[in-house]
Amino acid sequence: MAVPDYQSLMLPLLQFAGGQKDEISLNDGVEALAEVLTLTEEDLQEMLPSGIQRTFVNRVSWASTYMKKAGLLEATRRGHFRITHRGQELLGKQPTAISVKLLRQYPEFLEFQQLKGTRSGEKLSYSDNLHDSSNTPSEALEAAYKYLRDELAEELLAKLKKSTPSFFERMVVELLVKMGYGGSRADAGKAMGRSGDGGIDGIIKEDRLGLDIVYIQAKRWENNPVGRPDVMQFAGALVAQKANKGIFITTSRFTDDARSYVSQIGSKIVLIDGELLTNLMIDNDIGVSIESVYPVKRIDADYFDESI
Repeated sequence: MAVPDYQSLMLPLLQFAGGQKDEISLNDGVEALAEVLTLTEEDLQEMLPSGIQRTFVNRVSWASTYMKKAGLLEATRRGHFRITHRGQELLGKQPTAISVKLLRQYPEFLEFQQLKGTRSGEKLSYSDNLHDSSNTPSEALEAAYKYLRDELAEELLAKLKKSTPSFFERMVVELLVKMGYGGSRADAGKAMGRSGDGGIDGIIKEDRLGLDIVYIQAKRWENNPVGRPDVMQFAGALVAQKANKGIFITTSRFTDDARSYVSQIGSKIVLIDGELLTNLMIDNDIGVSIESVYPVKRIDADYFDESI
């Protein structure tokens, strides 16, 4: 089954806490709920888009946080909590589910939901978006980041498709150098622009020492996909040069037939389509600049440990 959203985890987590005589750890809750919900190993290994934390752990953590804000759970020490009298009272009513809507009956949770306006000073509520969402705040933040990144990638691709061939070649060189190929940019730049050389647009050193050479084909195409014949021609050019490594870059996409061909031949050819190309550009700060940075911080428990 799919990993349940954090609101769906509130009731089973509270029930588990209510059945314990003492405090429990977040890990205890994660293990217990995984067993109750019969989650598979694949479910448990699912990661947030950032790849930093497991989705299920993140959702159990936020379920506990929200119930602490409502006074159903209370923190005992770092990473540990227990059910409160209020939590026991709620379980006594045998609710079929616990949601943000239910938690709003508690004034402490309502206070938690409110934010002060940055200019007008009026109260702003998350109720229409974040708290009513099935996503945790971490997931909402990452989803917003992914949306902005996808939008940026689309803009980049549109710019590349309208660029001149010489600009596109310079960009390819700059990207490959930024990724660690070619030694210096000046050396790498000399390698490009050799059009008509048997289907090869340029060559670049694989590393700074030049121990091996990578051959490049770059096609700035609008919409037509790169098919098997184009890739076969590039592979043939590699054979003619007695080379076995190549990078085929396009602003378009590769057909399934072209990708299948590459997977079957002996030469190592990496296919970079428009989507991958723009993501590599973003990752390596090519053609983009940082507009805003929002660091996500957490409590430094060691700072508050007076025994140190």
